[in-house]
Amino acid sequence: MERRKVIIMGAGGRDFHNFNLFFKDKEQYEVVAFTATQIPHIDKRVYPPSLSGGFYPRGIPIHPEEELPSLVKDNGVMEVVFAYSDVSHEYVMHKASLILSLGACFSIIGTSETMLESKVPVISVLAVRTGCGKSAVTRRVAEILREDGHKVVVVRHPMPYGDLTKQGVQRFETFEDLDRHNCTIEEREEYEPHIEKGVVVFAGVAYGEILNAASKEADFLLWDGGNNDLSFFKPWLQLVVADPHRAGHELRYHAGETSVRLADVVVINKVDTAKAEDISTVKKNVRSVNPTCIFVETESPISVDSPSLIQGKRVLVIEDGPTITHGEMPFGAGYIAAKNLGASEIVDPRPFARGELREVFKKFPHIGPVLPALGYIASQIKDLEETVNSCSCDSVLVATPIDLRRMINVKKPSVRARYDVREKGKPDLREVVHGFVSRIRSGVNK
Repeated sequence: MERRKVIIMGAGGRDFHNFNLFFKDKEQYEVVAFTATQIPHIDKRVYPPSLSGGFYPRGIPIHPEEELPSLVKDNGVMEVVFAYSDVSHEYVMHKASLILSLGACFSIIGTSETMLESKVPVISVLAVRTGCGKSAVTRRVAEILREDGHKVVVVRHPMPYGDLTKQGVQRFETFEDLDRHNCTIEEREEYEPHIEKGVVVFAGVAYGEILNAASKEADFLLWDGGNNDLSFFKPWLQLVVADPHRAGHELRYHAGETSVRLADVVVINKVDTAKAEDISTVKKNVRSVNPTCIFVETESPISVDSPSLIQGKRVLVIEDGPTITHGEMPFGAGYIAAKNLGASEIVDPRPFARGELREVFKKFPHIGPVLPALGYIASQIKDLEETVNSCSCDSVLVATPIDLRRMINVKKPSVRARYDVREKGKPDLREVVHGFVSRIRSGVNK
């Protein structure tokens, strides 16, 4: 039997999961390559034999997505699977048009083939775009469950940016675990806030094994999604966070629209800083594809530990990297905080950018006068540190989910901005979670 040759287009997460669940042990398929984009320095690796299984004794090569046309032609590829997220529907169909023009089929693997079923109740927290406040909502849900005496484990969407042979199943309980796994800034930004709250986090590559391990420690599993991707675990309750600052995106981006259609609850975040008409637009759009979901409104209050270092000062603002880059936000919570606290100027970092950060500003021209925290590898962290310290400013406002000053040496006066979620009106997240727990106790499973 001739094996059907396949390439999986990815970004170091969903692509590996789709392979593990759908392709790994199927003799009729031969996955000849993965391609990689979005995240720098995740190509030119190999998906290792320890993860790829018996049909792939040498593993599977990972190539830059730019090489896709030649890979299709040179390998006689019959099908290309799209497996990454936070891209517009138009972007997806441009990729589809390219693949079809090369003579191959274009496909997206469905939820029934890629969601693992759990015996432990799963609450998934997803988003319509990266940067909506999804992780803060996850932390709030965890807080509610733990206040009621439940054991909670967070399972984070994959971020396997390092040595894949060591990242099958990762468990994070302490900051030392982050060091032991050589976590990047981007990984720390997702794991550290949960660890600070005393919540164990699992992540990695092999999500079947992760589900088994995490289930042994939990009364409830919280799926903390990445970008706007779908859950890898079949949700018993699905929350999706929307951002009225990007009204309309809830129906224009993959895979956010799918999540909205499947949502039990849509959390409209940042209502304290959004326009009323944009909040209404989000609700109208959601209702057009999901007439039965519950709406919860939340604010995203920002606090700064030393406001005097901002007021009247020339301030450099450092924002969460993915939110500002492929999340397409010109700025984030730090910029808003600096404006609200009366900064005399928000200093544009472009003239001071070092190394790869120069290329980031060229690649993402939508970025406003803020510095995205880029730190996937050591050289990028060095570039970030040098950029910050060369900047002509009075002070630095760190608005990343972690205290970046533990990763880089900031030689200027600096303060940290923190942001969380706070419910506004009813129903709120507590009512949603308590209602769900009551249904579980009464034996009613969605």
